[in-house]
Amino acid sequence: MATQHTTGVYQREDGYWEYRFTITVNGKKIPRRKSTDASGKKLKTKKDAIIAREEAMVALRQEKTEKPKIIRKTVKEVFEEFCQSGRKDRAYQTIQKQDSLWANHLRDRFGHRYVDEISVGEVNDYLAELYYDNELAFRYVESFLKMFYLIFGQAYSRNYLDVDIYNMLCVNKNTKIHMPKMKNEDDTEIVSFSREQLVILDDYFRGTNAETAYLLGRYCGLRINECFGLKWENVDLENGTIFIDRQMQYQESLIKLVPPKTRNSKRTIQLCETMWNHLKEKAQRRAEDEKNLANLRQQNQRMIEDIDGKIIPSTELVNCLPDGKIQTVNSFKYPTREIKSRLGMEFKYHYLRHTYGTMMAELNTPTHLLCNQMGHGHIHVTQRYYLAVSDDSISILRNRINQL
Repeated sequence: MATQHTTGVYQREDGYWEYRFTITVNGKKIPRRKSTDASGKKLKTKKDAIIAREEAMVALRQEKTEKPKIIRKTVKEVFEEFCQSGRKDRAYQTIQKQDSLWANHLRDRFGHRYVDEISVGEVNDYLAELYYDNELAFRYVESFLKMFYLIFGQAYSRNYLDVDIYNMLCVNKNTKIHMPKMKNEDDTEIVSFSREQLVILDDYFRGTNAETAYLLGRYCGLRINECFGLKWENVDLENGTIFIDRQMQYQESLIKLVPPKTRNSKRTIQLCETMWNHLKEKAQRRAEDEKNLANLRQQNQRMIEDIDGKIIPSTELVNCLPDGKIQTVNSFKYPTREIKSRLGMEFKYHYLRHTYGTMMAELNTPTHLLCNQMGHGHIHVTQRYYLAVSDDSISILRNRINQL
């Protein structure tokens, strides 16, 4: 017989403990009586019995509670529903990219399938096919992974996916869909110019129409869209700063100024003396051009939509030619071709941003400060620049080794 009886928990004659309870689920009474825990171990103490009883009650309720009926939807139906009601807060460029991935790739492959029948292995195999067989860029394939997370998340939020299936696809670390292993040749994300290459580039851009844009990439680490979206009202020549709060984009074949890439992209950047002096000289020339070339600037200026919807002239942009003509991201297509053919260098404007970040890291700039100047959303992105190996960093390393 039992001794030391308490509510739902009591000790047996052999010294071990038992628990019992009766719960009502969906109008039905369910009794339970056990002397072991969930893993089958005997209950040696009263505390063990109390814990095991509570856990058993919770588990039984979860097991017996009716789950909501899952509504079956195809991937096409889920994506169309997301387009109608789930991405009103997304940037125009993001929407365009999603539509492109869907129309050119995912629709034909997965659109007709029910979202709840797609397995982890199937998605992983598809991503591997894109990366290894079709030889798409690693970062581009990551866009497909994000699309799958988006679609599965939308399906789960609308009760088109069971919680267990969703967890297996998107939550559980050991099972969820993931990117294929990166190829060795892709394992170099940061591309920076050496100091010798920068001397050559400085000479190439000096005095050209693209000089200001080049210097903003070289000395401020701006993204190309931020560079060409910079307005004179955001340049503080007194304190030596520029404020980034917009970028230039083509939307429906029109040039517009829109919010920056991310929330952290909105930032104040400190200018070095070279950049500061260049902008002072450019501002002075602009004042002279407004007088001497007024009619020509009036004729050539282009009206564009600003971030607040107002229509402004292209002459309010820093990267505007003296005659009023606008410069855009396409203005770097010609220099890119020229640098490769004449100088034998692979040039991309974004490499200037990489170079800025790498050089600032080599100068031991505190990570949080560089993160702010680069406009990164996560500090681990900034930390890549501290791990990047440039020609200059190799020289520093050799000098340190020789000091041993």
